[in-house]
Amino acid sequence: MKKKKNNRRLMNSELLSEAILEYFRKDPKGIYNYKQVSNALQIDNPNDRLTVLSVLETLTEDELLVEVERGKYRFNSLGNVSTGVFQRRSNGNNAFIPDNGGTVIRIAERNSMHAMDGDRVKIQLYARRRRSEPEAEVIEIIESKNSMFVGTLQISHNYAFLVTEDRTLANDIFIPEDKLNGGKNGDIAVARIVEWPEKAKNPIGEIVDVLGVTGDNNAEMHAILADFGLPYKYPLAVEQAAEHISDSIPASEYLEREDFRDIVTFTIDPRDAKDFDDALSVRHLAENIWEIGVHIADVTYYVKPKDMIDDEAFNRATSVYLVDRTIPMLPERLSNGLCSLRQDEEKLCFSVIFNINDNAEILSSRILRTVIRSNRRFTYEEAQAIIETGAGDFCDEVLTLNRLALILRDRRFKAGAVDFDRFEVKFDIDEKGHPVNVYFKESKESNHLVEEFMLLANRAVAEAIGKTPHGKTKKTFVYRIHEQPSADKMLNFSQFISKFGYKMKTTGSKSSITKNINKILEQSKGKPEQNLIETLAIRSMQKAKYSTHNIGHYGLAFPYYTHFTSPIRRYPDMIVHRLLEQYLKGGKSVNAEHYEDMCKHCSSMEQLAANAEHASIKYKQVEFMKDRIGQVFDGVISGVTEWGLYVEINDNKCEGMIPMRALDDDYYEFDEKNYCLRGRQHRHTYRLGDNIRIRVTQANLQRKQLDYEPVEYRRNIDD
Repeated sequence: MKKKKNNRRLMNSELLSEAILEYFRKDPKGIYNYKQVSNALQIDNPNDRLTVLSVLETLTEDELLVEVERGKYRFNSLGNVSTGVFQRRSNGNNAFIPDNGGTVIRIAERNSMHAMDGDRVKIQLYARRRRSEPEAEVIEIIESKNSMFVGTLQISHNYAFLVTEDRTLANDIFIPEDKLNGGKNGDIAVARIVEWPEKAKNPIGEIVDVLGVTGDNNAEMHAILADFGLPYKYPLAVEQAAEHISDSIPASEYLEREDFRDIVTFTIDPRDAKDFDDALSVRHLAENIWEIGVHIADVTYYVKPKDMIDDEAFNRATSVYLVDRTIPMLPERLSNGLCSLRQDEEKLCFSVIFNINDNAEILSSRILRTVIRSNRRFTYEEAQAIIETGAGDFCDEVLTLNRLALILRDRRFKAGAVDFDRFEVKFDIDEKGHPVNVYFKESKESNHLVEEFMLLANRAVAEAIGKTPHGKTKKTFVYRIHEQPSADKMLNFSQFISKFGYKMKTTGSKSSITKNINKILEQSKGKPEQNLIETLAIRSMQKAKYSTHNIGHYGLAFPYYTHFTSPIRRYPDMIVHRLLEQYLKGGKSVNAEHYEDMCKHCSSMEQLAANAEHASIKYKQVEFMKDRIGQVFDGVISGVTEWGLYVEINDNKCEGMIPMRALDDDYYEFDEKNYCLRGRQHRHTYRLGDNIRIRVTQANLQRKQLDYEPVEYRRNIDD
């Protein structure tokens, strides 16, 4: 039988190059000539075979292949080997982040070894081709970071899939029937990937926990936590360990601490708070001189380094605050009981005591361990009522603190602090966890009162350790640092707000730039664009973080700053308490590298917790709007992209998208420079910050996504 020839012509040399490279990669030790390569690719046409030879020579020149002897080629696998972190993306744009901070390298899915997002891997860099980005292949997974995913179970007769919206995974997870762990169709579940065969499209997993039915409030909140790799339940063994801690204070402790039990002391916290980290004491010492005590729960008296409770607290690094619950860093016996500075109970504290005059000038300060008894548990609303009426329990003390706090606050802003005083989105929730109302919580003077004295204590502690006398060696300490925003981000912010008619200088001293920012924030208050401008101002800033390398705190305008005042809910504060104790007793400096690693972990967990909080707010906003499909609202255009418009509703701040397909009166093009979509035919424009009336068309809880359509818009026509 006559062999049928393949008459396919490969005129595209780039496609041919990729096909040839893929052939050599599959057998990197194999040696082949152009005839063998042509046969493998089913290329019979003589002219195309000559093209194969030409491409082989080009690939050799580019050092992607090696000519081991005349006419015989082998894959060049002698590229650099590097270690780093793998970033998996559902769109296939996988990347490798080198440990040394070098160039980010693209990793094609076929060369990924099915590494998961966050895995530490070893890669081999391919010889770089001219005029192309570097490419590499994962050759070893050194450390697996995450193989747990959250999704919804879809069960067929003999098998199931976990359908996930995870941005790092393009394919659903196949779950064998015997690995469902009791999960039912439609359940929200957590799966562990146990295998991903080389040729398989889908990873294979097993269900490790069933969170509940889709739509159930507890299940959805736990899913948000699990999605960010955060714990959603407390280990029983750790809770039991906390139950065994004695609630009695030994007589020896009273002897070693300064006694503040007879001095007027109170807490000021949110209405629903149970973990009272801090209390304030007030005592009149002399004419125009006050003793103000900032008393912080002495958590490290109860939680010892490297015990079971401490290990769990470090792993969590922070309490997580979702819209309807708190997931505590410490077991409730400690966070709401032993350590919480509850009214009429004797409590152990780590305190900063200030002598301060009527001009809020600090005459002296000292850091010491104390025992206190809170006389009153105030809510912010109760303290605010005293400030506004001048009447109530301990009104003289509250009014004194408020007067001093106002001076401290004014002085801080004059020194260059940024005035970010944003409202919080809150929900009234029914017994099933369903949001029935959205409201906004704004900071008032009672909030500022507490804030200023906490800032003062944190600053005093950082200065006590960080300010080193001449000739003395600096000791390792944990600081809360905040870098100055980059010039590029400030320029972008300036260009953005100019669309609303605001002008801002981006050059000059730190304080002059900050004063400009504060001026813009003040001018935008009460206007539709206020929330948008405040959000973008925050985004233009660097993120604050923990570090042993002090560079100061730009946002607060403090050269020395730390976190000392919330050890019940933040692990860095516990670290600071322990270092303070060691250094105040004359102890040696600790290992900087070890503590810097701890700082990085705490900063990372803090960001995860913030992301989870934001996701829970977004979920409740979508759930709230799901009951309002078809209703019309006034809003402001809060974002402009090539795929549509983001609109924030004025009344409830629920942000959704008008997809490009809903703008069907023209063909709209994205003008990135001018933050607008412009119609090609009629020249109508949708600009950032413009008012618009929308109708709610869809609320997708699984994706936490709202879709709107335009109803009424004051059209802008380009001149």
